[in-house]
Amino acid sequence: MTAESPSPAPGAAAKVWRRYSRADRLRHFAIQLFTVMVVVWAAASLDVHWPFVLDAPQQVLDLSERMVPPDWQFFDDILPPMIETINIATLGTILACVLSVPVAIMAAQNTTLNRTTLWIARVIVVTSRSINELVWAIIFAAIFGPGPMAGVVAIGVRSIGFTSKLIAEGIEEIDPGQVEAVRATGASRSKVLIYGVLPQVMPTIVGVVTFRWDINIRQSSVIGLVGAGGIGITLNSAMNLFNWDQVTVILIAIFVVVMASEWVSDRLRRQFT
Repeated sequence: MTAESPSPAPGAAAKVWRRYSRADRLRHFAIQLFTVMVVVWAAASLDVHWPFVLDAPQQVLDLSERMVPPDWQFFDDILPPMIETINIATLGTILACVLSVPVAIMAAQNTTLNRTTLWIARVIVVTSRSINELVWAIIFAAIFGPGPMAGVVAIGVRSIGFTSKLIAEGIEEIDPGQVEAVRATGASRSKVLIYGVLPQVMPTIVGVVTFRWDINIRQSSVIGLVGAGGIGITLNSAMNLFNWDQVTVILIAIFVVVMASEWVSDRLRRQFT
């Protein structure tokens, strides 16, 4: 009697061993070689000043000594710009929400009017996402002048691509039966969107907008470096004056606000989604 090999456990996927041909091995080697060549070329094309790189550890120690201890008396001076930063992020997120819902409706294949509106919406999404918020801030600072208005619009426009894309994906996953039920009553297109589409996608909208607000708190701390209002202006001023003990206080304040916004964002998503 011959011994039989044990049968695989039910539901267990059997391993399939593949023997690579010589052509497969050459192709894999060519891909790896090309990757290495690209990395080497990219590294060689950088204009690196190695004396500065080698001196970097000493500079880190020197900067750390200047930043410690923090100038806690400066804390009262950063409260107004820190509040302004939060307001910029909040108003920018609200602006993005108002603009993103129509764009998302045009970008979703099951709610867009035609291919023209679909491609218009996709161009808006790609344009918003492809340009950094600092560039948007520079553009709107030139239009509205330096200050929080430029920051609000920059944050709002930069957020359209992110929120519209995720909301559009949520719209494409809704239950078509509810939409058809509303349409069967003879409702207009606008009423179908209001009563058949938006109620189903509202949890997605709330979750995406809340998450984006959390991101915008971080971004609003940076756009002030180019004159778009908020704590970034104060940070840039302290760095230009080499007040590194004040820079430490600003960085701590930004860290605390970002952590608080992340906690609030998480609580809101749990509450409404």
